[in-house]
Amino acid sequence: MTAVIEAVPQNAQDVVGEDGEALDGLPTPQPVPDLETYLRVRRTCLSRSPERLRNYLAYQASGRRNAEPAYLPIRLDFENVSRCNFRCTMCTVSDWHKGTRAADMPLQAFKRLIDEQTGLVEIKVQGLGEPTLQGDDFFEMIRYARARHIWVRTTTNASLLHLKDNYRKLIDSGVNEVQISCDGADRQTFESIRRGSVFDQVVKNCKLINAYCAERNVERTKMWTVVQRGNRHQLPELVDLAHEMGFRSMAFSLNLVDFGLDRWRTANDAVTVEREFTRAEALSLLHRGERLGIKVAFWNVTRKYDTDKPEHLCPWPFERAYVASDLRVVPCCIIGNPDVSEVGTADGDFSAVWTGNALREFRQAHVDGKVPAVCRSCYVQPGESR
Repeated sequence: MTAVIEAVPQNAQDVVGEDGEALDGLPTPQPVPDLETYLRVRRTCLSRSPERLRNYLAYQASGRRNAEPAYLPIRLDFENVSRCNFRCTMCTVSDWHKGTRAADMPLQAFKRLIDEQTGLVEIKVQGLGEPTLQGDDFFEMIRYARARHIWVRTTTNASLLHLKDNYRKLIDSGVNEVQISCDGADRQTFESIRRGSVFDQVVKNCKLINAYCAERNVERTKMWTVVQRGNRHQLPELVDLAHEMGFRSMAFSLNLVDFGLDRWRTANDAVTVEREFTRAEALSLLHRGERLGIKVAFWNVTRKYDTDKPEHLCPWPFERAYVASDLRVVPCCIIGNPDVSEVGTADGDFSAVWTGNALREFRQAHVDGKVPAVCRSCYVQPGESR
């Protein structure tokens, strides 16, 4: 147990694996319900599997920026479905025919990957799509990973939680954290951004899942708002709405990503407000949350990575990857689409992808300061600073 305690660091960013930068020292999103719970799950996960602990120790000892890592990934994103019932204005899924890219991930393939990847301590089950569209296989995926003490996070648009007791099934699956997207404080704003949605139903569903959490005396949910030109005027009201719907935690994301595509960089650059957002605005929202008993945090990944030092490189290729619903492997969740960037396929042994030429060359490009084109928007550009 001593080795486990020593293996689990006490630095929140290192443990959580999140890469957002604080906005002038303001709080960044933390695990739900708190960091100590997250650490406790991590310790349990490592203590129950000597093989997992050995891999984690190798990961920590590696420097984590080697093109040929001597460890398996410690985190993976599983895109259980690549289809969605919304057509959000800032999301690449809106370009897909009928909002669908590929078939759903088979449950047995997910289980095989979980069993094969003995280094995993944390996963996300969701990608470019609405995970609850898959039905009961989605909840079984979570249960399967949690039975192995792996921390599981997911994101949902909450539109289907009222159907077939989905809100109960999701919480009863043992999921550790559920991020629920909410990008408007009234019907007009919400539905204009999250096209295809029904605002009133989403509000009801958020109340349902949060009331069920309260009934079970657990905290699992976090409201997540992508700040943009179309909703910036409603940020205080969104804190109020979070309180009304029963959330105890919420995050304002200041970033709109490009999915590795010029078309989306142009579109989302036109509506981003990340460089206009002020510390005064953030403090006002933080204090409003405090008055209402809500932990407010801010997610900001602007100009985060740099090639000047190994520790400033993007950590994704060195510790994790994204398995799309058709089992093609993508370097990260910001890209999220194997049609844009693919480094292998997980229909066989994923470890062969992890150590294979494509991902090794992808890592080496970062190490050498020759950042791949699909990654450049996440790196410091000439004339900028971290």
